[in-house]
Amino acid sequence: MRLGNMEEFWTFGTPFLKYERSLARHFKLLILNIKPLNSDYFQWQLLICGHFIFRIAAVSGAVFARVAMGTACDLFGPRLASAALTLITAPAVYCTAIANSAASFLLVRFFTGFSLATFVSTQFWMSSLFSSKVVGTANGIAGGWGNLGGGATQLIMPLVFGLIHNIGATKFTAWRIAFFIPALFQTLSAYAIFFLGQDLPDGNYSQLHKSGDKHKDSFSQIFYHAITNYRGWILALTYGYCFGVELTIDNIIAQYFYDRFNVNLHTAGIIAASFGLANLFSRPGGGILSDIMAKRFGMRGRLWALWIVQTLGGIFCILLGKVGSLGVSVAVMIIFSIFVQAACGLTFGIVPFVSRRSLGIISGMTGGGGNVGAVLTQVIFFRGSRYSTETGITLMGVMIICCTLVIMLIYFPQWGGMFFGPSSEGTTEEDYYMSEWNSAEKERGIHMASMKFSENSRSERGKRVGSAPSPTDGTPSTYV
Repeated sequence: MRLGNMEEFWTFGTPFLKYERSLARHFKLLILNIKPLNSDYFQWQLLICGHFIFRIAAVSGAVFARVAMGTACDLFGPRLASAALTLITAPAVYCTAIANSAASFLLVRFFTGFSLATFVSTQFWMSSLFSSKVVGTANGIAGGWGNLGGGATQLIMPLVFGLIHNIGATKFTAWRIAFFIPALFQTLSAYAIFFLGQDLPDGNYSQLHKSGDKHKDSFSQIFYHAITNYRGWILALTYGYCFGVELTIDNIIAQYFYDRFNVNLHTAGIIAASFGLANLFSRPGGGILSDIMAKRFGMRGRLWALWIVQTLGGIFCILLGKVGSLGVSVAVMIIFSIFVQAACGLTFGIVPFVSRRSLGIISGMTGGGGNVGAVLTQVIFFRGSRYSTETGITLMGVMIICCTLVIMLIYFPQWGGMFFGPSSEGTTEEDYYMSEWNSAEKERGIHMASMKFSENSRSERGKRVGSAPSPTDGTPSTYV
């Protein structure tokens, strides 16, 4: 069973929406752990971690972890993979409370960053539970409400810090104790995901393997079909300049307003929080837009929507670096945040269709691309004194526009691309997804999940865009 329309998606009685909401909260907790607590902690962080490498440690830790998480989801299921990583990285959050040197702080930031790879299991989970008709919405809400933690932390953790300080702890001790709160919630969420979660609508991977309803796949095969699919690499690049930009802004925006407009750290923190809080509606909005465009124009509509929205995000990023008024800068930043975060939701409206067999690794590659983009952007534009921060922001906007152009190269033979329709050879959804399985695997019947998805994905033809007809016997005649 899969949810196939918006009415079913928003039915609160369904178990699937419960997964959607619990995963969003779960991901939000992990992001919450790595943000600054308050101005005192922020100043302490800058004091002992002035070197640039500390700025990017939290996000660079997740680059390879996201690809590994995708692989684990493909082989073992998102429930076990997510619960394990959450539990394994919880000690790093606890250890933040005892960090007393630049090296120790770097290590806890780095290993806490690994926990952000649960984003991949979240997107994999949503793509597995929801029909292609609403998969953009599902991924957008789960990812957006998870990223919302980046903004909510700016507001929540200072309250936790203030409560502990008012009880009697010194400021230096209070922020250390405060980190035990998210660490505890992270630990509890790991157990909740493991005992309450379910991998697929039909059951958990382990149960389905035992019953024979799902066969264990080969790592070499899922890895091969992921890295040889050029669409995954393109989406990794473009995601690096929507989510990667979001991570970069999270790291620099408070300091930018503090330095350029001489606001105090508290005000700068509130402004920075508004950027992350836009995820409440912007990323889900991108996912919803992706589904709406697909309903009418198919996959080609999803691609056009992503290119337009992300390009507009780049334009507003350029404006953010150019304007010199505090009020106008805040307004432009909010508009910029809406477009760049919506582009993230639009991206994961396309990812589930790139490969069914290697869905986890493709999701991990795309998610990892976001972290790589963040690291490279900060190294190129915000390291040292080569560029002022406002110039760096402007150049980052130019980079967004340029890197988004490669979306034009994405082409699905069964649906088409931005400028060209479906292949004249009559390639079908079955042809595309069955090409990932060889004859021996098909004889064993382990390709049936991909076959079912190919039937479900026919909605990507849209109402106004022609696509290849389905074979009359349901069996593909050619392989692509």
